[in-house]
Amino acid sequence: MTRKQKRMSVILAGLAFLAAATGLTFYALGQKASYFYMPADLAAASVPPGQRIRLGGLVEKGTIVRGQGATVAFSVTDEQKSVKVTYTGILPDLFREEQGVITEGAFGPDGVFVADSVLAKHDERYMPKEVADGLKAKGVWQESTN
Repeated sequence: MTRKQKRMSVILAGLAFLAAATGLTFYALGQKASYFYMPADLAAASVPPGQRIRLGGLVEKGTIVRGQGATVAFSVTDEQKSVKVTYTGILPDLFREEQGVITEGAFGPDGVFVADSVLAKHDERYMPKEVADGLKAKGVWQESTN
C-alpha cells in the first residue's frame, strides 16, 4: 500500500467509526424518548400498551380515589376527554383536583394509564408549558391576570 492509500484507509475507518457511534447514539435516544399527549390527542394516536408517554392535563374533579397503601387513582382531562390513571407512590404536596399535572408511564393492557411519576404545578401562576399550551389551544385554560 502506498502512503496515500494508508492515509485514505485511516480516514475512512475514522468516518465509519463516527457514523456507527452517531447511529448508536440516535438509536439509544429514540428508545428513551417519551412523547407528550393530552387526553383528546390519544384518540388520534395509536399508542400501544407498554410504550412510555407523558400524559398531561388537569386532574378531573371528583375522581381522586385513594386505594391500598400509597396507590391513588384519578383521571386526567382536557375538558374534551378523560384518561383514568393509577399511581403508586407519594404524590406531590400540591397535587389536587382541577390543577395541572403531567404523568409519565404507559398504558396497561386494560387501557388504564399506569404512571410511575406525577408532576404537579408548584404555585398559583405556574402551569407546565406543555399542558398550558395544549389547554390554551383547546380553549379550556386561560392565564390568570394576577
